[in-house]
Formats: sequence, structure tokens, C-alpha cells
Amino acid sequence: MSAPAPSMYSPAAKAVAEELGLKMGRANLEEFADTLLTLAKADRNILAVTSDSRGSGKLGPFGQALPKQIVEMGIAEQNLVGVAAGLGSCGKNVFAVSPACFLTARSLEQIKNDICYSDHPVTVVGISSGVSYGALGTTHHSLHDFAVLRAINNITIVVPADNYETREAVKAAAAHDKPVYLRFGKAPLYTLPGADSAPFAFGQARVLREGSDVAFLATGETVIHCLLAAAHLEATASLKCRVVSLPTVKPLDTSAVLAAARECRAVITAEEHMVNGGLGEAVAGVIAQAGIGTRFKIAGIPDEYTVTGSQADIFRHYGLTMEGFAEAASSLLEKSSVGAGVSHDQLGALSLSNGQAKD
Repeated sequence: MSAPAPSMYSPAAKAVAEELGLKMGRANLEEFADTLLTLAKADRNILAVTSDSRGSGKLGPFGQALPKQIVEMGIAEQNLVGVAAGLGSCGKNVFAVSPACFLTARSLEQIKNDICYSDHPVTVVGISSGVSYGALGTTHHSLHDFAVLRAINNITIVVPADNYETREAVKAAAAHDKPVYLRFGKAPLYTLPGADSAPFAFGQARVLREGSDVAFLATGETVIHCLLAAAHLEATASLKCRVVSLPTVKPLDTSAVLAAARECRAVITAEEHMVNGGLGEAVAGVIAQAGIGTRFKIAGIPDEYTVTGSQADIFRHYGLTMEGFAEAASSLLEKSSVGAGVSHDQLGALSLSNGQAKD
């Protein structure tokens, strides 16, 4: 039996989560599988197509309960997508489930042409995403999927941050008649606040915490770490930080992005993805084209060979933790103070960069 995975949260982060009253949920992947099974029991046109990933996709119970609604393709991701597209063309509501690292690389052409260009209602589900595979290394990391899929027309990219967003995203995908990409990791996640504040919808952000010092614009499993960092900064430095969950990377909620850029002293984006081509550059493009100047940092995995270790080790190494985000926010605000006497727009115009604030 393998040893349990290291915790994604330091003792200090766990203490902040307890102070906020957050409850630990389960892995989004498990929430996805249970939600899909519930939907499929009520609609026999909902099918799951897998590539030898029934176990890793938590679809064992689905296969047992609905054996006529699951198709196993074996380790053949290109065939997986092609068959899913064909079933979609016949009126089926298809969820194509496979590890994100292979699904969005080996079968990218099929996603582009068979699903998106052909406009079939297929939900492509990337499991064990980001650096979830940990020590298996770069071959198994999916740090490119936002970038390549953002460049393809006619696909919505959704990266839930907790079990609530996952449940609602699966329901929304099942009701959507266009291509969707859902991305799930393997780590258990805290349940974020504000689930009842507004209905979930593609393209709509969730403001988890208000503030005007630093805005954290995050997606997926980095959101909780930003929320903990904001609470920590308020308790230790009296900083009021805004935390915005962006479950939809494409289309982006540009209103939430522009509001954060205009109303906060600095902006940090956070994602379990390479800093090139992902959420950070999408946000930077929106801010720059609106002519807004602000201190800005993209937090993610840099353009290098990733360190070897568990997901928790990798998050800590690259600062994708409560402590790392708090340090990044403090650093941005310290740099902004250097420009005292310079207007907010003038200062920010000099510092919009790919993860590095420049004086």
C-alpha cells in the first residue's frame, strides 16, 4: 500500500481555514463522477466514454449501475475523442473522460476538428490535471491545456475550485449543446463560501472576498490557497484583499477582471498551469487592452523543467500556497510604494509583465 499523499496545507493554513469555518470536502473528481451518475440515471442519452480510465476517473459505480451507458476504448485517446464526437453527432450527450495530460496533447487534433470544428455537444473531461500526478513528472503533468484549448474556437474551458463549482459545472455541461472542457484534480478541497450567493453559470466569476488592496484572480485548486492568503494578510497586516474564483477560463468574466484591475492596488492571477498561455495571460490581455495600469503578477508554473515531488511539494516549491501568495501580495504592494507620487495608471503601465513586477 502506498503512503498517503502529503497535505496540500501547512499547519498555519489549516488553522486559518478553521478560523474561516471552512469544511474539507472531497476531490472534485469524485464529485464529478457522482453527479454524472445521477444525471445519467435520469437521461439515458448521457454516455461516458473512457480510455482505460474507469478507475482513475471514479467511474466504477457508473459502469456497474449503467453498463449500457459507458464505452471503454482502452488506451487510445484519439479514438476516444473520435468515438465521442460520432456519438455526439447521433444525438448522444457524451462525456469523454481521460487523463488531461494525454487527452489535450495526443488527441488535440481530434478535439479541434472532430468536436469543436464539427460543433458536437461533447464534454471533454481532463482528469488528474495540472500536477496531480506528482512524482510521475513532466510527461504526466498537464500544464499546457489552457493554452492550447484557448487557441481553439468553440470550446468552453471550465476549472472548478470546489465541490459546489464541480457539481454545477457538470450540470451546466450536460445542459450545454456546445463543446466543453472540464478539468479536475485529485486532491480533496475545502468548500468555498458563497455557494448560495449567485447561481453558477459559464463565464461568470464568484467573488469570495471583497477588498481593494490586492485582487487574487484564481481558478481551480489554487483558489482556496488565495482565499487563505487573503485572510492571513488581513489578520497579520490589515490588508483587504479581494478573492475572485474564475471557474471559466474561457469565456472569461471580463467585467470581474476589469473591476478588480480598476478598484485594487495590485492584481495577482493564480493557476495550476504554466505561466505561458493560461489564465494569467488571458487576464493580462483584458487589462492591457482596456488601458488600465496596475501592479500585476502571474502565479503559476514557470517555463522550466518542473521539480520532482508530490502535488503538495510542487505547489510549495512554486509558491502556490497560502504563504506563497501572501508573500507575493506583500512584494507587489512594497514595489508599488516605490512609485509614491506617481499616478496609479502611470505606475501600473510600467509593470504589466509575465509574472515579474518591474520598477
